[in-house]
Amino acid sequence: MDESRKNQVKQQFSRNADKYVTSAIHAKGEDLAWLVSCAKANANMNVLDIATGGGHVANALAPLVRHVTACDLTRDMLAAAERFIGGNGHTNVSYITGDAEQLPFEDESFDLVTCRIAAHHFTDVPAFAAEALRVAKPGGKLLFIDNAAPEQDPLDQFYNDIEKLRDPSHVRAWKKSEWIHLLESTGFRIEMAVCFPKPFRFQDWCERAGLPQVEREALENKMLQSAEDVRRFFSIFSDENGRLSSFSGESVYIQAVRVE
Repeated sequence: MDESRKNQVKQQFSRNADKYVTSAIHAKGEDLAWLVSCAKANANMNVLDIATGGGHVANALAPLVRHVTACDLTRDMLAAAERFIGGNGHTNVSYITGDAEQLPFEDESFDLVTCRIAAHHFTDVPAFAAEALRVAKPGGKLLFIDNAAPEQDPLDQFYNDIEKLRDPSHVRAWKKSEWIHLLESTGFRIEMAVCFPKPFRFQDWCERAGLPQVEREALENKMLQSAEDVRRFFSIFSDENGRLSSFSGESVYIQAVRVE
């Protein structure tokens, strides 16, 4: 099952690699600026960016550190990131194909480990957390961002259902409380957790995943016909023609340190 899911991830991101490089929600975003600010990066640091995607974290940190290793499961995604980062003139980035749940790096290799807007595609999240701890130096930090599911179970279920309908490679967005518990149980000490509102334009959101029109309409109907409390929580809005225009989710930034 895990290999089937991983192949699904590879196919999804191979088809849509360039869209994730140019996606405004990935390329910019308050959360990315926050991560870079909190990194306290310096020219002596070696950084690992797990599941680099379009390479936006690696690109932002490259001018500030000694070296960045951009790692991703999908070769086409990694190639798109390399074109983007190299096009910005950064030469201190290496590109390694690798699985977040079984990283191809030595123990205690990195001062910073980052992972942004990717973990909801991982099939074994505890394995990812353990690997992030393993490759971080003692005293090294994990800077983590992902979409967060609401704490209430029905809202959690709704959010993960619509994400799965939009992108079959989606596995699960975890709750904030689940992430904090997992990382502390793994051996990290939580230093900071910050939430960010995450507005989505419905058509852009579907287009980025390459969702066919028939399935897009079915998803739109599901969201528009959801219960009133669900529509209110996710700020599901329609336009003057009754078409779904936007909704809002949430992402979480968690900063954790490997205890020395």
